[in-house]
Amino acid sequence: MQRYLANTPAEQRAMLDTIGAPSIEALLARIPAKARLPRALDLPAAAAELELIREMRALAAANADVNGYACFLGGGSYDHFVPGVINHMILRGEFFTAYTPYQPEASQGTLRTIYEYQTMMAELTGMDVANASIYDGASSLAEAALMAAAVTGRSDVVLAAGVNPLYRRVTQTYCDGPRIKLRTVAAPDGTIDLDAARKLVDGTKTAALVIQTPNFYGCLEDIAAAAEIAHAAGALLVVAADPVNLGVLEAPGRLGADIVVGEGQGIGVPMSFGGPSLGVFAAKKALVRRMPGRLVGATVDLDGQRGFVLTLQTREQHIRRAKATSNICTNVALCALMATIYVATMGTQGLIEVGEQSAAKARYAADRLTSIPGVSLRFPAPFFKEFALKLPVSPDRVVGKLLKQRILAGVPLKRFDRALGDCLLVAVTEKRTRAEIDAFADALRKAVA
Repeated sequence: MQRYLANTPAEQRAMLDTIGAPSIEALLARIPAKARLPRALDLPAAAAELELIREMRALAAANADVNGYACFLGGGSYDHFVPGVINHMILRGEFFTAYTPYQPEASQGTLRTIYEYQTMMAELTGMDVANASIYDGASSLAEAALMAAAVTGRSDVVLAAGVNPLYRRVTQTYCDGPRIKLRTVAAPDGTIDLDAARKLVDGTKTAALVIQTPNFYGCLEDIAAAAEIAHAAGALLVVAADPVNLGVLEAPGRLGADIVVGEGQGIGVPMSFGGPSLGVFAAKKALVRRMPGRLVGATVDLDGQRGFVLTLQTREQHIRRAKATSNICTNVALCALMATIYVATMGTQGLIEVGEQSAAKARYAADRLTSIPGVSLRFPAPFFKEFALKLPVSPDRVVGKLLKQRILAGVPLKRFDRALGDCLLVAVTEKRTRAEIDAFADALRKAVA
């Protein structure tokens, strides 16, 4: 908890004297009265540090986090196991203040861990190069859309309806300024309609075709088929992927992807009530100078010693302004460090086991849950660790009932698509046990009866 440090009236007076203001009111005089809050706010009296800590802990205890609950939440943030070594390592002095290295030559430790992170992400995604990370999966996808438009000189981006709707909203926001038009391909059976995609992907206007696999509904997309459609029109294929799944699933880069993005929260970063998280961004080597963000490289100094430098960094926004490819010039180095420690700790076999356990437990959960009368899978497509259930009663009502039994049942899909108002998105990771899944099934059976 951050310590509570108040400034005294004497300290306030000293600060006002230093800046030459007679009072705080005088300091704020230029702000219109209607834009200011009243000075007499309805706030409780100031508390001592110990009292404040007790109050904040009591408030925090009211939160329903994943600890102590059987968590089947998904939709982009997953309850994967975070090895204890991660928290131990990031609290070491070398890493405790890990942030973007603005003085890179003095930040060799941070640069080295970023370099290792980039190498791991490039290997997992099957791409030539990965950057030093972006804010989250949504901003990574949005940056990929801007990059594709800049590389091809085209103005349209075609997105599969199975792409996370929150990612699509962020991408729309990014694309509004440069007037990049987004087109959506339907996914009536849970995956992209390839025939409709062929009609929408234009040989003169389309910069990129974007798919996500496993997609928002948990269904697996055909990357190779999507790559064929995109490349036949001279467009790029952008694939959004969850790196924790790539221990089992084929790397998108080996199936034809030109840019691979994704949310790296599952590889060592806790859910933390929705953030912070980690944006993965990787591409082919030919596109490296169009990549957003920073890229760390290895070199040798005059004495022959190996060292690390910022090989590329997005600084063109300082020069080109509105014409710049990207406005991102930083990275979430601490979350990237957590991902690096996770992958190094788990190793190849560990990542494979996480993927295999998640897939097997999701299949078991789907079988148990769909054995309940009136409950069925919404889509016929193969899924990985997440699936959409069609329920005979309101999903919101089910979620509320099961929460009382300490089961986080999933994500109701009505808020994203009214046509799926009777559906619940359920995610199953390697952390879920047979007992938890069976308890979920029993509770759901009673809730829909």
